[in-house]
Amino acid sequence: MNLHAKLLKRAAENRPIRIGLIGAGKFGSMYLAQIPRTPGVHLVGIADLSPDNARTNLARVGWEAERLTATNLDDALKHGTTHVGDDWQSLVRHPAVDVIVECTGSPLHAVDHILEAFAYRKHVVNVTVEADAFCGPLLATRAQTAGVVYSLAFGDQPALICDLVDWARTCGFPVVAAGRGHKWLPHFCESTPETVWGYYGLTPEQAERGGLNPKMFNSFLDGSKPSIESTAVSNATGLGVPSNGLLYPPASVEDIPYVTRPISEGGVLERKGMVEVISSLETDGRKIPYDIRMGVWVTVEAETDYIKNCFEEYNAHTDPSGRYFTLYKRWHLIGLEVGVSVASVALRNEPTGVAIGWNADVVATAKRDLKPGDMLDGEGGYTVWGKLLPAATSKRMGGVPLGLAHGVKVIRPVAKGQSLTWDDVAMDTTTHAYQIRREMEATSVLG
Repeated sequence: MNLHAKLLKRAAENRPIRIGLIGAGKFGSMYLAQIPRTPGVHLVGIADLSPDNARTNLARVGWEAERLTATNLDDALKHGTTHVGDDWQSLVRHPAVDVIVECTGSPLHAVDHILEAFAYRKHVVNVTVEADAFCGPLLATRAQTAGVVYSLAFGDQPALICDLVDWARTCGFPVVAAGRGHKWLPHFCESTPETVWGYYGLTPEQAERGGLNPKMFNSFLDGSKPSIESTAVSNATGLGVPSNGLLYPPASVEDIPYVTRPISEGGVLERKGMVEVISSLETDGRKIPYDIRMGVWVTVEAETDYIKNCFEEYNAHTDPSGRYFTLYKRWHLIGLEVGVSVASVALRNEPTGVAIGWNADVVATAKRDLKPGDMLDGEGGYTVWGKLLPAATSKRMGGVPLGLAHGVKVIRPVAKGQSLTWDDVAMDTTTHAYQIRREMEATSVLG
């Protein structure tokens, strides 16, 4: 509870946390907006494929031009300014940088950046949760070997869910279920960048006016991102996942403790201790009042009559039995909250969520019938969506993780709704991302 005090102390001692940011897009820009307002931190450098776009975003969020006068990283350190360039390796390798914030959104590149950061003994806050979803457990192991901290990014929903789970367990509550909200109907898994705006309730003209990326937005809508984030949560908390994908039960905030109970007690869970995603739409498409669409939640259980009575005495809203209670945050502020992770890894040597085992996976699943020669276009595209499965199921079938299903040729027919396997595609086996994934499959003990 004292991170801000520690930051103030670092500021008073003129020993700021020195940060390198890779990727200055939307998420990165939100973090950039908060850095000038946070004591005890110094953004030494930004690496982006388009430094001009990074500078434009810095101006958009209110950075003053004189903060960006550094000609190189050493100059930035000397004058307390920030260098903007396209050389991520120099940023990662600079001895004065303490923490790398990986914010590219590109899982293959993120793995390269993260592994290089470990090699140069840098802590890493990984915003690119797509990479964590297919190899996070091994990245966590590599970080331990290097003596650094690897962490999910606070502000993004997985880290916030992990925080709620940690709260529950620290208080002595068994966690029955935990997860996030989402706008969901079953046919959304077939959505493409051409259909996304209709499902969102926008016209293509409105989306273009706002500069909205249809593929990125579609990765949320079609269930890929909820599966990716649920995978990260499962691997970081040890919570189980449904045997055949997320169920998306519809519920208001008030009804979450009703539905996140085991089936045997009137809920939807296969068993206690699982991740799930709550839909903000009824099955007929009606919007649910007071939904959890943008938030996170954890359901806990009162194991004794005394604790159950305490719930009642303090007016806690529970299920009808009085034993299940849900704590929630209805909103998350995404990049505006990443500073919590940066401070936690640098000042406490503690992650805000990190994989402790391989429990879950998100497997590329066909949106339509695929034929040999088709090219997979990754999350949010026209060809595949991400299905959450137990890691044991994915490993047994040889499932292709969604994070590696971009720019990959199909070599065997795959029916709509079928999850793809390694035998169905021609993978580029030379990437670090592919190699570390296969190493994880060969060496990880399944949770």
